[in-house]
Amino acid sequence: MAKVAFLGLGVMGFPMAGHLKTKGHDVTVYNRSPAKAEAWVAKHGGAMAKTPAEAARGAEIVFSCVGDDPDLRAIALGPDGALNAMAKDAIFVDHTTASAKIAQELYTEAKKRGVHFIDAPVSGGQAGAENGVLTVMCGGDAEAFERAKPVIASFARAVTLMGAAGAGQLTKMVNQICIAGLLEGLSEGLNLAIRSGLDAKLVLDVISKGAAQSWQMENRGKTMVDDKFDFGFAVDWMRKDLRIAMEQAAAVGAELPVTKLVDGYYAEVQKMGGGRWDTSSLVRRLRKS
Repeated sequence: MAKVAFLGLGVMGFPMAGHLKTKGHDVTVYNRSPAKAEAWVAKHGGAMAKTPAEAARGAEIVFSCVGDDPDLRAIALGPDGALNAMAKDAIFVDHTTASAKIAQELYTEAKKRGVHFIDAPVSGGQAGAENGVLTVMCGGDAEAFERAKPVIASFARAVTLMGAAGAGQLTKMVNQICIAGLLEGLSEGLNLAIRSGLDAKLVLDVISKGAAQSWQMENRGKTMVDDKFDFGFAVDWMRKDLRIAMEQAAAVGAELPVTKLVDGYYAEVQKMGGGRWDTSSLVRRLRKS
């Protein structure tokens, strides 16, 4: 069992850190809002720290799951940042969905300190985190990855090294692009079914047995018909992820015409007051037209 730290106890980090404790690891947590760290310790035991550096001191692996590039840079490199306190040969595993650029920056900064860095964004949403069945896509050095993999597996069903630093984040961008396109297609199909007088749930039962089947159809189709959009991964977060993907695409000359359209549709959902609705709420935009 490892001595670990977990920085960031949001809807993903809270249960992920909990799985580490349940598996027997020695866990110290940090959260920008101390109340969440206190609630985590009350539920799971373990310890809490006042700063990322305090949490990271003496840890074999430091995990993080925060909001965006600036949040990640702050907890890693700020005055009380984790990298400044980590022991030589320790591993920093970041589960934030962020840019490949920040992943490569932190990999370089970690190396200067004799520390390893792995970018490890996840897919599976809040339910995947709570059930310990996330898919984790990693970038970094193979030796550090192999050491960290069994510990990451505490909350994951698949943990894969995709390549060098930043490769995990690049893979997550592809993941989000594919999800956005799928959800818009599913929204348009269901809207047509409903407006044409079909039993939309029966339609889903039938077409999910054929080539149209997808995770989104299986897990979100019927709740979309029911106009329910409270399933964890918010529109605000998806727009952040798509912004990162579009910035990367611009940098390498990749066209993302559908992604740009869907991002604009999500902006409309935000204007409807749906920033915290889950990403399947694209269909609500079509319902009002």
